[in-house]
Amino acid sequence: MRCIIAGYPFDLTASEVEQAMSGIKPEPIAGECVVIGRRSYPVKQVGAVVTRQDRRDFTAFEVTRAMRKLGFTCRTGAGV
Repeated sequence: MRCIIAGYPFDLTASEVEQAMSGIKPEPIAGECVVIGRRSYPVKQVGAVVTRQDRRDFTAFEVTRAMRKLGFTCRTGAGV
């Protein structure tokens, strides 16, 4: 599925995101998070790993929108 993050198009699949995040320890969650497998990751961490971009180059909203389109559950910090 084509997703636009930080103005750049990415062709992502849910399995590619799962594979990219496998073996990566989740950072502490302070805001929005995405559930991948049985773990919750901050959306900025997922965005940085998947796009290989600096976290300052994209917003949490862009990554959250892309992850929801791929079928992942996204939550706010209060719902973690």
